[in-house]
Amino acid sequence: MIELVPAIDIIDGQCVRLTKGDYAQKTVYSASPAAVAKEFEALGFKRLHVVDLDGARSKHIVNDAVLKAITTETSLIVDFGGGIKTDEDIEKAFASGAAMVTVGSIAVTRPDLFIGWLSRYGAERMILGADVRQGKISINGWKEDSTEDLLPFLSRYIDAGVRNVLCTEISKDGTLAGPALQLYRTVIDAYPGLHLIASGGVSSIDDIRALDEAGIPSVVFGKAIYEGRINLKELSCLSQKE
Repeated sequence: MIELVPAIDIIDGQCVRLTKGDYAQKTVYSASPAAVAKEFEALGFKRLHVVDLDGARSKHIVNDAVLKAITTETSLIVDFGGGIKTDEDIEKAFASGAAMVTVGSIAVTRPDLFIGWLSRYGAERMILGADVRQGKISINGWKEDSTEDLLPFLSRYIDAGVRNVLCTEISKDGTLAGPALQLYRTVIDAYPGLHLIASGGVSSIDDIRALDEAGIPSVVFGKAIYEGRINLKELSCLSQKE
C-alpha cells in the first residue's frame, strides 16, 4: 500500500490550504495545527507533512513554534518545509523536532549548500522538493519559475545521493482535480529506485488507489481531508488492511 502522508500548511500559526499556491486564495481550517495533528495520530497515521507558508514567502522559517508544538504533542514522524534557506534555518527545524526537512529553492539557487546539508545530515533526513509548473522547477513559495527542467534537476541530485523527492504539480495543488499521474509515472520510469512522494490534486480515495496502482511509493494530501472528500477513518482502515 502507498504510504499516506496528511499535510498541514501554516499561515499566521493557523492550518490553511491554498489553491495553486496562490496566497490570495487561502482557506483557514483550524486555529490549532497541533490539534489537527493529534487527530491524524489518533486515526493511526504515522507521518505528517508540515509546510511553513509564511516561511516560504519570507525566505526564512517563521512558524517553528508551531512545528515544536506538533512534535511535542504527538509522536508523528514530521517532515517540515518552507523557508529553509540557511544553516540556522535547518538547525532550527531539526531542533523543533522535524525528523526530515523538505528543501527546494536552495537546491536551485545554492546547490553547494544543499549538497553540504545532504552530506552533513544524511539522505534519510533530506527530502528534495521539486515543485513543477509547466515543466520547470518553481522556487520561493512558487512565486518564481526557474530555468531548471524536472528530470535533469532530479538526475543531478540523485547522482549526489538524494533518495527522497516530494514532487508537486502546482497547477493541480489545492484544486481537487486529480493528481498528475502521468508526471509521476514519468519520474518513476526514469528513476525506479526513487522514493517519490506525490503531491497535488488528490480528491478521493480512488485517486490514492490510482497512485498506488501506478507504483508511486508515497502521497501527500491535504485539501481533500479538510473539505470532507476523503473519509479518514475509511482511509486509515484501507491502509491497515492492505
